[in-house]
Amino acid sequence: MNIKTLFAPADMTQGAPWKSILLFTVPMLIGNIAQQLYSTVDSIVVGKYIGDNALSAVGSSLPILNMLLVLFIGISSGATIMASQYFGSKSRNDLSYSIGNSITVTLISCVALIAIAAPFIRPLLTALNTPTDPVVQGAADYTVLDACADYLMICLVGIAGMAFYNILSGIIRGLGDSVSALVYLLVATVVNIILDIVFVAVFSLGVAGVAWATIIAQFIASFLCLLKIIRMREHFDFGIKYLKPVGSYIKTLIRLGLPSGITQAIFSSAMIIVQSLTNQFGAQFVAANVVIMRVDGFAMMPNFSFGTALTTFAGQNVGAGRYDRVLKGAKQGTFMALGFSVVLTAAIIIFGRFIMGIFTDTESLVEMSYDLMLILAFGYIAMAITQSLSGIMRGAGDTITPMWISFATSVVIRVPLAYIISYLTISKELPHGIPQCIQISLLAAWVSGAILTVIFYARGKWKTKAIKSN
Repeated sequence: MNIKTLFAPADMTQGAPWKSILLFTVPMLIGNIAQQLYSTVDSIVVGKYIGDNALSAVGSSLPILNMLLVLFIGISSGATIMASQYFGSKSRNDLSYSIGNSITVTLISCVALIAIAAPFIRPLLTALNTPTDPVVQGAADYTVLDACADYLMICLVGIAGMAFYNILSGIIRGLGDSVSALVYLLVATVVNIILDIVFVAVFSLGVAGVAWATIIAQFIASFLCLLKIIRMREHFDFGIKYLKPVGSYIKTLIRLGLPSGITQAIFSSAMIIVQSLTNQFGAQFVAANVVIMRVDGFAMMPNFSFGTALTTFAGQNVGAGRYDRVLKGAKQGTFMALGFSVVLTAAIIIFGRFIMGIFTDTESLVEMSYDLMLILAFGYIAMAITQSLSGIMRGAGDTITPMWISFATSVVIRVPLAYIISYLTISKELPHGIPQCIQISLLAAWVSGAILTVIFYARGKWKTKAIKSN
C-alpha cells in the first residue's frame, strides 16, 4: 500500500469485512486516543501546576461543554451517514450537496449558539452547586465557580474550531479515510500539549490557559480537514454552488443527525443533573471524578472507534445494497471490540493506581479515584456491544433506536438510581449518602443499554432505514 492509497477514501464494500473494519478502526483508535489527550493533558497540567481544586474546576465544566457540543455531534453524525451511503452508491451529485450543506448548517449553528448560550453559563454553574472553594489556597477571590465560568466562556467563543473539526473529520471518515483525520488530530494534539504547558506553566494563565490551548489546536485541526476536503474532487465537487442551502439535503441531515444530537443531549443532561449531586460530595470527590472521566475516556476509545468504523462500514454497504456484508461485519466488528475492551479492563484493574497517580500527588485522591474506577471497570465490556451494534444501526440510517435506548438508560435508569441510592444511604456520617452512587448508577445504565441494544438489533427494523438519492 503506497502513501497515496493510505490517505485516499476506502471502498468498504469489497474484501473481508473484518479486515476493512480493522484497517479503518486502528487509525480511528489512535485518533480518539490523541483527542482524549486534549482533556487529559489539560487535567494533568492543571492538577500538577495549579492544584486539585483547579482540577475540580475543569471537571465541573465538562458536562456543560458537552451539552454545548451536542448540536454539532448531531450534524457530524448525519453528515457521516450521508457521506458513507452516497459514497457507497456512487452518487456524486448527492455527495457534493450533502457535504456543502453540512458545512453551511455548521456555520449558522455556531453563530446562533454563541448568541444564545453565553448569558446562561454562570447562572447554570451556580444552579448546579458548583464549589466555591478557592482555586489556589489563600486566594479566596477566585473560586472553582469563577474558573469554570472562564473556561466555558473561552470554549464557547472558540466553538467553531471544535464544531468544524467534528463535522469535517466525520465527512472524511464517512468516505472511508480514517488516516487523514488521524494525522490532523495528531498535529493538533502536539500543539495543544505545547500550548498547555506554555500558557499554564510559563505564562501562569491558569484554567483559562488550558481553554485557549484547546481551541487554538482545534482550529488548526479543522483548517487541515477543510484543505483535505477541497483536494478530494475525484469523488465529489466542492464550491459555492454546493454551499447554498437545499431543503431536501438539510432535511435528510436533520433526520439522520437530530436523533444522534438528542442522544448526546440526553447523555449530557444526565451528566449535568448527576453533576449537581456529585458537587454535594465536595471538591475532592469532584476531582476524583475528573480523574475517572479521563481514564474512562481512554477505556472507551476502542468502543467508540469500532462504533464509528461500523457506522461507515454499514453506511457504504447499505448504500451499495450489500446487507449480507453488513451482518457479517456486525458480528466480526463486535467480537473485535469485545476483545479490546477485555484487555483494557484488565489493564485498569492491574495498573489503576499508577494511572491515577499521573493526575495528582495527593495519595487520598489516588485511592478514592481507583476504588471508584473499579466499580465501572467491567461496564466497558457491555459498552463494546452497545457501541458496535448501535454503529451498525446508525450507518444503516436508523438513528432513532439508539436515541431511545440512550433515553431509557440515562433518564429512566441512571439519574433516578443515583439519587435513590444517595437518599437510601443517608446517615449522620454521610449526610448526602454514599458517593459511590454515581458510579453504581452509571454501571447499571451501561449494562441495561447493552441488553436493549442487542434486542433491538436482533429485531432488524434498522434494515429498512436506508436513505434514497435525491
